[in-house]
Amino acid sequence: MTLGSSDILVRRAREDDLPALVALFAADALGGHGDTTDRQAFPDYVRAFAVIEASPDQTLYVAERGGEVVGTFQTMITTSLTGRGSSAMIVEAVQTRADMRGQGIGALMIEFAIAEAKGRGVRLVQLTSNALRKDAHRFYQRLGFKPSHVGFKMALK
Repeated sequence: MTLGSSDILVRRAREDDLPALVALFAADALGGHGDTTDRQAFPDYVRAFAVIEASPDQTLYVAERGGEVVGTFQTMITTSLTGRGSSAMIVEAVQTRADMRGQGIGALMIEFAIAEAKGRGVRLVQLTSNALRKDAHRFYQRLGFKPSHVGFKMALK
């Protein structure tokens, strides 16, 4: 799908996108997820891709310009008893390649995710952002997201 008059194509990720996606995540020093382009770690990414690809409720996307991956995000649909059994879309792992930031790619990816959520009839789109990413927080607020919750994590590995 191409959005607007942009030259950005947002599409489902393919396994052959993995090297570009891994490089994108590994370049994110602030994220702190331990991503690496070390070849020995690549099978971990292949396994994760297979899990995401097999799930009817998860989708990994890429933003592509001129045949190159310039951004990515993942969506997950969750259904809970709260909200009278409604579903929500979680948008996760939003990344734009560092040299492509400020060109509207992130906004196109989020607009795409929102359109997908509306098409699936979900009641809410939510995301989390690292507390240190103040620019990202302003970006999400410009797109209409409101800060609403405090998140907690517990690392198990």
